[in-house]
Amino acid sequence: MTSKRSRFHPHGARAQGPANAAARAEAGASPPPDAATTGTPRATVRLQFHAGYTLDDAVAQVPYFARLGVSHVYASPLTRARRGSTHGYDVVDHGQVNPELGGEAALRRLVQALHAHGMGLILDIVPNHMATSADNPWWWSVLRDGRASPHATWFDIDWEPADTGLHGKVLAPFLGKPYGAALADGDIRLRLGDAGWYIDAAGAPYPLADGSLDASLPDPAHAHDPATPAGRARLHELLERQAYRLAWWRSAADEINWRRFFEITDLIGVRVEQPAVFDAVHAMALSLYEEGLVDGLRVDHVDGLADPIAYCARLHAELADRSARRPGARAGQVPYLIVEKILGNDEVLDERWMVDGTTGYDFMDQVGAVLHDAAGVGPITELWQTLAIDTRSFAEVADEARELMLLRHFPAERYATARALHRVAALDPMTRDWGQAAILRVLWQLLRAFPVYRTYADAQGRHALDQLRFDAAAATAHARIRADRDGDDGPLLEAMGDWLGGQPARGLPPEQREARELATRRFQQLTPPLTAKSLEDTAFYRYGRLLSRNEVGADPAVFHLPVEAFHRRCAARARRLPRAMVTTATHDHKRGEDTRARIMALSEVPTAWSRFAHDWMHTHAPAAYNGNGQLAPHPADLYMLLQTLVGAWPLDLRADDADGLRAYAERVGAWQLKALREAKVRTSWVAPDESYEQACASTLEALMQPGEADDVAAFAHRIAAAGAVNSLSQTLLRLTVPGVPDLYQGTEFWDFSLVDPDNRRPVDYAARAAALDAHDAGDVDGLLAGWRDGRIKQAIVHGALEARRARPGLYAQGSYVPLPVLGPRGDHIVAFVRSLGDQHVFVLAPRLVGRHLRADDGDAANADAGLCLPRIDAAFWETTAVVLPHRYAGAVLRDALSGRERRVGADSILPLAEALADFPVALLPAD
Repeated sequence: MTSKRSRFHPHGARAQGPANAAARAEAGASPPPDAATTGTPRATVRLQFHAGYTLDDAVAQVPYFARLGVSHVYASPLTRARRGSTHGYDVVDHGQVNPELGGEAALRRLVQALHAHGMGLILDIVPNHMATSADNPWWWSVLRDGRASPHATWFDIDWEPADTGLHGKVLAPFLGKPYGAALADGDIRLRLGDAGWYIDAAGAPYPLADGSLDASLPDPAHAHDPATPAGRARLHELLERQAYRLAWWRSAADEINWRRFFEITDLIGVRVEQPAVFDAVHAMALSLYEEGLVDGLRVDHVDGLADPIAYCARLHAELADRSARRPGARAGQVPYLIVEKILGNDEVLDERWMVDGTTGYDFMDQVGAVLHDAAGVGPITELWQTLAIDTRSFAEVADEARELMLLRHFPAERYATARALHRVAALDPMTRDWGQAAILRVLWQLLRAFPVYRTYADAQGRHALDQLRFDAAAATAHARIRADRDGDDGPLLEAMGDWLGGQPARGLPPEQREARELATRRFQQLTPPLTAKSLEDTAFYRYGRLLSRNEVGADPAVFHLPVEAFHRRCAARARRLPRAMVTTATHDHKRGEDTRARIMALSEVPTAWSRFAHDWMHTHAPAAYNGNGQLAPHPADLYMLLQTLVGAWPLDLRADDADGLRAYAERVGAWQLKALREAKVRTSWVAPDESYEQACASTLEALMQPGEADDVAAFAHRIAAAGAVNSLSQTLLRLTVPGVPDLYQGTEFWDFSLVDPDNRRPVDYAARAAALDAHDAGDVDGLLAGWRDGRIKQAIVHGALEARRARPGLYAQGSYVPLPVLGPRGDHIVAFVRSLGDQHVFVLAPRLVGRHLRADDGDAANADAGLCLPRIDAAFWETTAVVLPHRYAGAVLRDALSGRERRVGADSILPLAEALADFPVALLPAD
């Protein structure tokens, strides 16, 4: 098979990474003179492209995005992906715009529309992996020609694994049953296609190596018919002559001899650290950048690469080299480059990284944590432990999940790493006596204790920050080794620390250096998927203390973040990475930003929530789960379901709406099935327990019947306004703190989505455009009265983005300084000023005010039910005020969101009762 040749080819000189990094660090010491000339986006809108939403569909929405105030469309991957891909990360051809999205012609139409509105395009690229699909010409070539393929080293394949039967072969673990059974059942056949003979394995095509099929046979299909013993034997012999070995999908975890994306067997790792591979992967994206069609790049899963820091340095250099050749005003812009990376609590992108920042998971964590009430941690924790019958900490749950991943999901990768380390040991007479079994024991403990996604050791060894993290893991591993009375592996652990970057490899003999580099690469490319699968895709679904903290980039063990700590992190971003992306919703989030915001509100009412949850569980739980096979949801699963039902309850859903309840149950049911299987406790993707899953589905169906859902609906509506205030504060902070704010598609209205695919549902842009067209900036009362329709959130997005448009330099380069707060309610406000020269903007975002909202007295029924508006009772603030600079004493400031005037006192004091009198948040520009 062959693919259409791409017209895109790599060109341009390559800058040296380290020198370029130093220059970038020096240049970053002072901010650029003008954001307009640097290409810094004002704000982005993330769009998910697929066959159902093409590039031409986006063209129609460009005028709306422009009016809303965003400056760039931030596109999901546009390279050709596997047929029918809904996300684009399963790339099959890096040199072609996906025809299912409209191809290159549609891309040019979109860019033309964007440029006509003064906007641009940021592109998501996928350098780490590709799809193991017949559509992928590189993969097809490897399957056909094996090590003789020109792409044999382009994928991360071990051609000489421990299993000698796989030497020179690629494991193809894609059969639905064991190989022998598939062969006997006729699932594997020889067929004749347009391009000649090929293997059909359960409907998927596989090539035949040249000369492997006996051309003298008069009827090859009959001769290899698996229905007969002779045909089956001949077919098996033919398969044995191929450069791949067909295998049962379950064998992948134990036998696979190539690096996967996480544990996804239909995505294979790419060796983009090789110059030829880098050029082939990036040729189209770099050409689009040089031509001015693309203004920046987002790198998917950067931690999956062999050397992320060197990769980013080279990519930045390639972009910078092309910048001067870009057309018109885009010539000379500083390239915009961000990476998808999850940071630990104490982790930052240090001076080695040649990027503008991350995609914003760190901010999503911080802004969520600062809106949680510290006073709720004790009662909420006790509630979880009581209802779930589980007193373990999150760390204990995560450790258990990590051990499961090491044992069942990544044994092949673990053994490959141990094998590489054993080779290092064998090459040194001082360490040759350490056997692979001992190395496996120590490696297990080291991987189990690793505190972050990865380290970044290279030929020069480990950076100081990496050394601290490695030492922390080693200390924990050593303590566990010492706890083993028969263990004496401490010296081996110390030696492994040296092999994995503790000592530079550059001065060693070539064979030893290459062995250490391979071992380090294996280790550093294993810890990211191990961590991600242990935490995000396992422990997050097992530990349900408060699901608003179980989000990508967050640590569920950290319940809240003090306001002072939030300020410190924002100020640090302003100093170090002012162009980093900040976001609160993504295509990968576990819960929509407004679902999380409502669940956050439970931390403010722990007593009421605890009483309700106990009563609900007692009333609605099936017969008590006793773990002996009884078909009823476990209390932990049921309690997490309750949080989900309350958190994602649609604002317009009535408890007597049978059709609406059914539709909601379908959405929640998809989440529930995924959550149960990801948890891997009572069922899983690998070994599903359909009886348990059906019991959970039946319980949900019964709960979502008219007359049964009244209590959940009532509680959801009671905290809905508190959740809305959380959301509006979160929205304002995202749009005003240092960084480039990203708007995930459709979330300018309320976003009560759940995990994918629920968070990728079609967006009603017609309704959003109509609401923006009809928006009356002075109709604050109307927005508050109709807050459930989402227009109030859109108004804040629009108002804040217009404020950014009016002062681009301030937001791109301005400082971040917390405002002094006086009075008894100071802990209930996040207040700061962004400043650049004589320009200032004051930001006031309330927190923990859910119990102090005004009743919806405009509707008698709502007032009787205790339902509220997202408007804070002015009396709550008492004398609390923020202190502004002296120059604003007696000034009248106009709120960019409500349009209302706010008067500053003669003593430069702005009372919060004044600033937030009739709108929940405030944005006050001042010159």
